[in-house]
Amino acid sequence: MESVLPGEGRLAPRSWWDSDAPSLLLDGSWKFHFSPDAAGLTIGFEEPGHDDAEWDLLPVPSVWQLAGLPAKPRYSPPAYTNVIYPFPVDPPHVPDANPTGEYRVSFDGPEGWPAGRRVLRFEGVDSHATVWLNGVLLGWSTGSRLAAEFDVTDVLRPGENVLAVRVRQWSAASYLEDQDMWWVSGIFRSVSLLCRPAGAPSDVFVHADFEAATGTGVLTVDATDAAGSPVAGRLDFPDLGLAGADAAVAHPLPGVRPWTAETPVLYDGTLTSDTEVITLRVGFRRVELRDGLLQVNGVPLLLRGVNRHEWDPETGRTISLETMRQDIALMKQHNINAVRTSHYPPDRRFLDLCDEWGLWVIDECDLETHGFFLNEWRNNPSDEPMWQPALLDRMQRTVERDKNHPSIILWSLGNESGVGRNLSAMARWVKSRDSSRLVHYEGDWDSGDVDVYSRMYADVPEVEQIGLLTESAAATDELDAHRRSLPFLLCEYAHAMGNGPGGLTEYQDLFDAHPRLQGGFVWEWLDQAITARNADGDDYFAYGGDFGEPVHDGNFITDGLLFPDRTPSPGLLEFKKVIAPVKLTIDPQTRAVRIDNRHDFLDTSGFTLDWLLEDSGARVDSGTMAMPLLAAGESATVGWPAELTAAAALLPAGTTPPGTHGERWISVTARLAADQPWATAGHEIAWQQAQVEFPAGPDRRLAAPSSARQSRHGSIGPVTIDPRTGLLAAVGDLAVHDARVTLWRAPTDNDHGIPHTERDTGKSMDTRWRAMGLHRLQHKLIDLEVGDQEITSTYHVGPAGSDQRAVVAYRWTSAEPDEAHLAMKVDPPAGWPVLPRVGLALELPGRLQHLDWFGLGPGEAYPDTTTAVRVGRFASDLAGLQTPYVFPQENGNRRSVRWASLTDSGAGILLIGDPLIDVTVRPWSSAALAEARHPDELTPDGFVHLDIDAAVGGVGTAACGPGVLPAYEITGPVTLQLRLRLVGADEG
Repeated sequence: MESVLPGEGRLAPRSWWDSDAPSLLLDGSWKFHFSPDAAGLTIGFEEPGHDDAEWDLLPVPSVWQLAGLPAKPRYSPPAYTNVIYPFPVDPPHVPDANPTGEYRVSFDGPEGWPAGRRVLRFEGVDSHATVWLNGVLLGWSTGSRLAAEFDVTDVLRPGENVLAVRVRQWSAASYLEDQDMWWVSGIFRSVSLLCRPAGAPSDVFVHADFEAATGTGVLTVDATDAAGSPVAGRLDFPDLGLAGADAAVAHPLPGVRPWTAETPVLYDGTLTSDTEVITLRVGFRRVELRDGLLQVNGVPLLLRGVNRHEWDPETGRTISLETMRQDIALMKQHNINAVRTSHYPPDRRFLDLCDEWGLWVIDECDLETHGFFLNEWRNNPSDEPMWQPALLDRMQRTVERDKNHPSIILWSLGNESGVGRNLSAMARWVKSRDSSRLVHYEGDWDSGDVDVYSRMYADVPEVEQIGLLTESAAATDELDAHRRSLPFLLCEYAHAMGNGPGGLTEYQDLFDAHPRLQGGFVWEWLDQAITARNADGDDYFAYGGDFGEPVHDGNFITDGLLFPDRTPSPGLLEFKKVIAPVKLTIDPQTRAVRIDNRHDFLDTSGFTLDWLLEDSGARVDSGTMAMPLLAAGESATVGWPAELTAAAALLPAGTTPPGTHGERWISVTARLAADQPWATAGHEIAWQQAQVEFPAGPDRRLAAPSSARQSRHGSIGPVTIDPRTGLLAAVGDLAVHDARVTLWRAPTDNDHGIPHTERDTGKSMDTRWRAMGLHRLQHKLIDLEVGDQEITSTYHVGPAGSDQRAVVAYRWTSAEPDEAHLAMKVDPPAGWPVLPRVGLALELPGRLQHLDWFGLGPGEAYPDTTTAVRVGRFASDLAGLQTPYVFPQENGNRRSVRWASLTDSGAGILLIGDPLIDVTVRPWSSAALAEARHPDELTPDGFVHLDIDAAVGGVGTAACGPGVLPAYEITGPVTLQLRLRLVGADEG
């Protein structure tokens, strides 16, 4: 287990295929014995006659760390680290306390199989497996996410056979698998017994080239035996006109339909040898580096991608086919066209689905040595000669298994493994074996061994420089010239941890503007949490440290666009909107819509357009409009249909909320015209809104109700001001328990991160906010003036121990008896950092459980995550206003609110922005939100906590990337202006 070799006794790696050769799936309940160290290992367990009656049963495939959950781990617990190894860095040695699982399963030897070789195949075992069949040692293997096969022809026998496997969690190979994921172990992918008929190929390599200029495909299939010699085979592809064709001959095929992620055309056929019929699914396409760009079929790509770890909150690394389908369907539904298999080859069935449904794939080798970074890369396996066989083995097994998938366009050498001669050797081998794809690796910024310049988390200004070819030079002139000839990819960007990612639009604008910038991959697809159970018996999602790990990286594992149960997060909805492949631009002045087809290959024949006209969020009319037929990259402008033009000119039929002006908005939506495997007809692809001016007409304010309250000393309209404090005390009979300026928020994961601009100081925004005491402000009333129609108060607001303070002035006035107007000016001192928010925080009675608003919605939004929300009228109870991030943090802001009513059975208060406000409503305080570590720790405190903000700061991606862009920061004086009324029959 401490050998740096990749294994012994295995067969050479090969591609996977389906055929008529028989096989036996060995998945199911296996006997299992666990030992925390070598002292507890079972002597002789591999012998067929060993008594395992007292052993446990464990499913195969599965990981043993999740057995017993959600209640309690039955064996060793799961552990999460991002970079740091959970054991001393002493390669190739591993701890004596090495959790080990011993597996046994009995099966009957197959009967009636044709003559030939019998092969035992493991799809994935973490991290070191030693294998016996009927007491005979077959060998051992490492490379957890890679297939391993053993020849069992001479060991397999009729009747009962006993397969025994000893799996160690730690091995020398663990130094190569430090991949920002849960450390979990076991036989986690399928195990099968295969028949390889005599005379059948040992390997098959499909070459399906496409010449875009002529529309001609060229099909060749290399079938070889174990020695690499050709094996005769015949091709039958009815749709290609091939019948009994020689597989080894290049077959030109005019008029084939090429494979792309947008048009995933596969041709079904067979390769027949004397003893086997192999099923093939072939996609014709050509991947090349041409004119400095990554091109497929002669077209430069724009990758709108995600990084995907394989994970399920209940089964861990064992993923069902149904879950894979769900993942790809969700990707396609949200306009994602590419996936990087971070940081290892996925279950082979996932790639089958990428071929079938259409995704561009970067297939990554099972390699990461990131933990050596913490030791200044000393003894890094990427550059140590003794590790070269293991690294080459991993690359070879990646390529050989997956080489027949048309969806794969780049091979990736691995992730965050520094630099070194072994990576160069891997790149050379890949290029010698498969020249039909490009090579990727991010860790060497000079890019000498690769075909794309790849980076992680470069900020917007640097990405723009790269797009303009004005970035910093590489180490040598030769390397610099080479790198400037390459396309650029952000293999990781927009870290989707918690509330965010912010700033997606700015990146996409650069991708659209500069051809060299060929897109990127958001980190990452899914929150990798684990379903666990608390002391009260309630399930929650656990992250690093929740299982008592002495070394862990907390909730850094929950950084996905999907919540752990695969519910889309607000970040995924934002990403979908930003990367929409159809761009719609509405011009109300010319009564026209511009349609830009931003697909790389697909025309617009598969989409429809519809329109919706709303007044103040109420539907006026709707209909359809003609979608012009546009080839990929084309644009056109179409006029509004007559019925839309007529509807837009109508006077509003209804009324607007008290004291507000109405707004008329048109929305245009592009939808699927027909069912697809991943979505049904009518699925929304893209949308856009534009405001339409009302025709000239009377002011549509409503008159003040006749039941208006009389002004009195200390009151302005419906509000009562405490004469001692100058603070809002009540709205009508509705008590206000607290009402103070707020300049702080419960920190987001990005607020906890350190922005690039602060890397030298080591200070996160949360650290800076807390250092300034924004979470513990105290108020000193400086001046209070109470009149019949105006109340003004001025405060110094600052933290204990500091002479830095903001000046806050409130001015309450009323022009109507039942309405109060507030102008609150906040002037922060020059020494304070940019602020997370500026607004008024109210504590209201807990019975107010319903929010109705007109503004952006339906979901949350912040200044740099506003693309996916639209103007409309929305409603929700308090529970629906909370976003359940795995780690509790600031959430739920409703942005650009024109008016909002917070009520109980229709009675409550109405807020009217002057002109716009942001609104957040919670059943707990921001302080409680900041203290909680899991959502189940949040308990309603009997109040409704209402934040009314004049300004809200952006969220950025500083959890692992750039901070908030300057355009979304709050600096300088801010004024909140709003009007406040009672609503409901009882006026409160």
